[in-house]
Amino acid sequence: MHGDPMMWVAGIRALYLQALHPRAVRGVTQNSDFRRDAWGRLMRTADFVGTTTYGTTEAAERAGARVRKIHSMLTATDPDSGERYGVDEPELLLWVHCAEIDSYLHVLRRSGFPLTDAQADRYIAEHRAGARLVGLDPATVPADRAELAAYFTRVRPRLAAGPEAREVDEFLLRPPVHPLLVPARALLWRRVALLAYAALPPYAQELYGRPAPAPAAVTRRLRATGALLRRIPARLRWQLPPKHILRAMARLGPDARPAPAKLRP
Repeated sequence: MHGDPMMWVAGIRALYLQALHPRAVRGVTQNSDFRRDAWGRLMRTADFVGTTTYGTTEAAERAGARVRKIHSMLTATDPDSGERYGVDEPELLLWVHCAEIDSYLHVLRRSGFPLTDAQADRYIAEHRAGARLVGLDPATVPADRAELAAYFTRVRPRLAAGPEAREVDEFLLRPPVHPLLVPARALLWRRVALLAYAALPPYAQELYGRPAPAPAAVTRRLRATGALLRRIPARLRWQLPPKHILRAMARLGPDARPAPAKLRP
């Protein structure tokens, strides 16, 4: 799944969703200048996902240790109450984790990636290993679609589109680029960001207050985008940084090449 090009759309959807948890998004906005280092932050996230997906066990453990160390040193402040809290609170880590996994699964399946319900449940369960790496107790992490849906039902009353979420929304629509790339941003990036936003659950769109196309139209756009991107040869797509898939294939041999046809029932 993680070798599919629609993961980029899924990642943007995850950012939109994650920003709706006020305590979680403050941990980002108060501890990093994501506007100035947007692409660096994006690549670090992609590198972590790539390492935990395609790297060795040792590399994944090292990556997790780095994340836990960084998070342990960071705090955020609630502007209303003045409360200072750590960004490594289990509640916040769990929200970030679930928003990511839900987005990856939702966008890929809705765009035509062949995955049965049983395989979707297995995908969610497998990610408990990644949750452990960032500091969560796997026993507290949803293990299937039913548990994931129940989690979102529980957390929804705590979500809001506060000032930080609005800042993320504005950033995702108009990320900083070189002046010469502004036309490309309007032509390509904005369309991707709007598609990711349209793929959000209705309650998230209501919180942001921006309309989205009808669900059937969104599904058609996701399928069309997925079909187009999947026509790009995989070997060409995998040349983009951070190249984890190519390194894994070099280490494990050509039979390790990711392909939907290899999905086990």
